[in-house]
Amino acid sequence: MYKTGILILLIILGFNVFSQESLPTKSDYSRVYKTKTLVVLENSPFSDYNDKIKNAVKQNWTLSEFDFISNEEFKQKKPNSNYSFLVTSTVTFNKDKTNAEYKFLSLLLGGTAKDITNMTDLCSVPMSYLNADESDYLYKLESIVRFIQNHVSLVTKNPTIISDNVLKYYNKNTAQIKNKTLYITQEDLPPNTKSMSKIKKLYSGRVKIVSIEEIEQAINQQNKNVVFLHKVGPGKTAHKARCFKIIIGADDAKIYYFDYHMVKKKQTDSFLVRDFKKLLN
Repeated sequence: MYKTGILILLIILGFNVFSQESLPTKSDYSRVYKTKTLVVLENSPFSDYNDKIKNAVKQNWTLSEFDFISNEEFKQKKPNSNYSFLVTSTVTFNKDKTNAEYKFLSLLLGGTAKDITNMTDLCSVPMSYLNADESDYLYKLESIVRFIQNHVSLVTKNPTIISDNVLKYYNKNTAQIKNKTLYITQEDLPPNTKSMSKIKKLYSGRVKIVSIEEIEQAINQQNKNVVFLHKVGPGKTAHKARCFKIIIGADDAKIYYFDYHMVKKKQTDSFLVRDFKKLLN
């Protein structure tokens, strides 16, 4: 895992994980198909990440040829333009007084950049706060991998998205949520909205309070009738910074809703009342 600061810019989810100079171009997205994608494994012997990412890539990655490498091999191969890299990184926001650190999964292009912060970033997705329990997010890893691949395909066909507000583009899908069932865990609900009776007073669409096993099953079965919440919040960490809220399709790995808020006072680490109301707009 590598550490970098980020700027709030244009790229996927409204954030450019690396530097402004590395904003991708149309040709960058086209080039990735000609590369071999090297999936960088983590060094920790106690993590389940390596098994999960291997399974997710083997079952879903069709964008390019792929292989799996170590962190040491990544350092050696990242200057090679014949490779692209699916790699985790530790991300901090510039001028963020909370000093919160996040774990992102990024698709980067190899090239002349000596440092990861200057590598061309085609797509980056927040997975968790750093040091969060990996059981909170690894079960969603397959959908994150599929989203990254689908995003590259989408931008390749529609390159104007690169310079447009990508977040606005994906939030146009929010209206489609009413045709599906939103899966959400009890832990991701706000303190004042922990029951179906309270949710129904806020939101007329279909919602089901589920376990993480039910979400994982929907993802594995690619259930076309289900969308699920991917929340990235501070949890039990000491930081009280951003809470990302992303609703993803279990079948198409498409983003149907994205927003974030700063965790403070009544704005808890959860899918807020105001988020349910936004789904109706």
